[in-house]
Order: sequence, then structure tokens, then C-alpha cells
Amino acid sequence: MNTEQVLDEFRGAGALREGHFILASGRHSPMFLQKNLVFQFPERTARLCKALAEKIEAAVGKPDVIVSPAVGAIIPGYETARWLGVPALYVEREDGAFRLRRAFKIEKGAKVVVIEDVITTGGSFREAVQPIAEAGGEVLCCACIVDRSGGKADVGFPLVALATVDVPSYAPDEIPPELAAIPAEEPGSKRLKA
Repeated sequence: MNTEQVLDEFRGAGALREGHFILASGRHSPMFLQKNLVFQFPERTARLCKALAEKIEAAVGKPDVIVSPAVGAIIPGYETARWLGVPALYVEREDGAFRLRRAFKIEKGAKVVVIEDVITTGGSFREAVQPIAEAGGEVLCCACIVDRSGGKADVGFPLVALATVDVPSYAPDEIPPELAAIPAEEPGSKRLKA
């Protein structure tokens, strides 16, 4: 599956949006990939994650376990693990840091692939590998459905992306006037208020 085919899955689900968006990273962008509109369709998710599983296996071999940051990457992590025939775990925030919870365990020396959905800066990847390292797991790579950084995100490990696009994003003090003129939406969940 190539980048255009991946984006077609997003378009087909109405998940490729244009406007002014505040991303989970706090950066601003003229494009947002509303991945949950894709992941609500099992057949779309299966196509994407099967292709991602094949790309991972070709790049680093078969892992022992998949780990995803909660909540957004649980579905693609699970589905990719299904295609690889390995367990799917997730890390979730506790006191602001990702932790393995719910009796999840990673065996010392286990080969781990961290799965994300859409990345911009790679921040969640970098945070998610900490509890894996603490458990003694060996991170083979980080993998995602879409790398919207154009390959510039620093994840600290090899990155396997099903699709790579170069979508501009801007720090809050660098927003171009034409984007600033559009009211901003915060469609993600990272900073939702309780």
C-alpha cells in the first residue's frame, strides 16, 4: 500500500480534513487526519494494519509484542498485532507518564514494536518507549499509519511509516496570517478538560 492509497482510506472515511487545527503536540496545521473516522470501519482498519504489519516484518522481522500508547493507537496496535500473530499491549498515562498497567508485562529481551496512528513530532513514541525499556524490552522500531512530518519526526528509533506526507505545522507563535485568520479547532483528545 502506498501513501496515496493510505490517504484514499482517510478520504473515503471523511477523515482528511482541511482548515485550522491545533494538534496534540500543540502545533497548528492546515490539515488534520481524523483517524477515528477511519478506525470505525473494520475493513479499512484491516487493510491499513495488514499493510503496516507486512512493512514492519520486511523492515525488522517479526516482533514478540506490539505496544501502543493509549488511547488513540490502541485500535491500530491491536489490529497490526493480529496480522503479525503477536500480543497487543498498550501503555497509558498515570501521573502524567506512560506506564504498563492492567497486569501487562513485557518479558526481558522481548522484541517490541511501538505502534502509533498518526505522528507529527514523535513525542508519544519517545514517551512510550520508557516503560518498555524499564521492563527490559528491546524496541526494534516505531511504526505508524501516517507520518505527517515528511520523515523529519525524531522518534529515537527506526521509523516504519505506511504513509509519509509533509504537512506543515507551526508553533503557536509562528502561525502564518492566512491560517491565523481561520478559527482554530482542537479535534484531538490529548488536552480535553474533565
